[in-house]
Amino acid sequence: MADEKLNSKTKGVPLKKIDMKKLRYHYLINSIYIILMPLLTIMSVHISTCTLEDFFKLWNQLTPDPVTVALCSSLVVILSTFYYISRPRNVYLINYACYKPDPSLMCSKEHFLQLSKKLGIFSDESIQFQKKILERSGLGQKVYFPESIVRDPPDKSMNGARKEAEMVMFGAINELLAKTGMKAKDIGILIVNCGVFNPTPSLSSAVVNNFKLRNNILSYNLGGMGCSAGVISIDLAKQLLQVNPNTYCLVVSLECVTLSWYHGNYRPMLVTNCIFRMGGAAVLLSNRSSDRRRSKYQLSQTIRTHKGADDKAYNCVFQHEDEMKSMGIALSKDVTSVAGEALKTNIKMLGPLVLPISEQLLFFINLVARKVLKKNIKPYIPDFKLAFEHFCIHAGGRAVLDELEKSLELTEWHMEPSRMTLYRFGNTSSSSLWYELAYSEAKGRVKKGDRVWQIAFGSGFKCNSAVWHALRTIDPAKEKNPWIDEINEFPVHVPVLERIGF
Repeated sequence: MADEKLNSKTKGVPLKKIDMKKLRYHYLINSIYIILMPLLTIMSVHISTCTLEDFFKLWNQLTPDPVTVALCSSLVVILSTFYYISRPRNVYLINYACYKPDPSLMCSKEHFLQLSKKLGIFSDESIQFQKKILERSGLGQKVYFPESIVRDPPDKSMNGARKEAEMVMFGAINELLAKTGMKAKDIGILIVNCGVFNPTPSLSSAVVNNFKLRNNILSYNLGGMGCSAGVISIDLAKQLLQVNPNTYCLVVSLECVTLSWYHGNYRPMLVTNCIFRMGGAAVLLSNRSSDRRRSKYQLSQTIRTHKGADDKAYNCVFQHEDEMKSMGIALSKDVTSVAGEALKTNIKMLGPLVLPISEQLLFFINLVARKVLKKNIKPYIPDFKLAFEHFCIHAGGRAVLDELEKSLELTEWHMEPSRMTLYRFGNTSSSSLWYELAYSEAKGRVKKGDRVWQIAFGSGFKCNSAVWHALRTIDPAKEKNPWIDEINEFPVHVPVLERIGF
């Protein structure tokens, strides 16, 4: 739903052409800025030498008549009013909550393999394959599975999936309402995203019913968009908050592990069994200027990239039935390379909006050298560490994190929130970005003015970015999030290969 929103001005224009138009525009503006800076400096120095008497003489020489003054004043008032009405509304993130399941739902790697073997569905080769994936997955021993899976026998039914979804959604929302002191009836917009589980009534309707939200609420349920749907939901919320003044928006992101647990022996589908785990998050947004003082972050940018026109990208994460008619999500070997290409496209659009001029000039010179002068040199990778203090990269898997660390030339410190989230909670799909941000907050790293880059990848294939500015320094002592009680145990060393005694 609402996966594509083509502007009438860009409809039918190839993505690469749109990117280049944006690049040329931003580089032109920055070039003009660089040229004008010396002139403005000279003018400022000259004006500083003028006395008050000089300004009075200049005013007397102009001698404006009353009609001119009235017309100019009216024009200023009209333009100011038009700007005030049409200016973009600021979007504030008041607070958010990540769901932390009960300890009874923890599932070690050994226990997972025991459950799989006890089912009698998987062949010995499939069990060994899953063991091999788990040993290299980067997951720890305290990740969570829903009750429907850890129970004996497992309950892979609609009721089991609904119970898991409601446990995650309602748990996260209850914590968020407690944190913010908000009343459920004050929420004007509701957006729920879940990739695999899309029942009728929808999950958004389940939230409306449970919390008795008002009957004129704008409710949206996004499905089938994969792990990047969380940022898509934020982007949709931003657009809706532009046209609905003085409104609160609740965004809920989760994935249902119950129905995504594959019962078969097709290897590309077994990978999801090994990395996806239970989790979810609820986020409260506002466009009220009065909420700025109590908000944590302000939304700066959202950039969405869709590579679905390419067959390889479209098919690299695909849900279908295997030869035995068992439903599963197949991950191809092209996922890592496709994610890398999607990221390149995304940062082409994001870079001019966030990078300092010095980095943009280096990138532009490199681009001219390669495209115009035909120089055989490597493309210049901008240093995004100059644009952001914190990186929240979707914890989709160890291979993807390794690829992005290399591509963006990030340090272990920058990658720590993503790697520790993968280790402690596994791949929680679209909600993983919020567990990562919560990690940085629990460590006391987020300071006023810091910039946060959330990067998400998902089926389709999509790469989406959200940029946030911290409005205040986050004090861990006053925070309640899933890391607080155990943050001193992290970071931990995650070996490339961790043997499983099974």
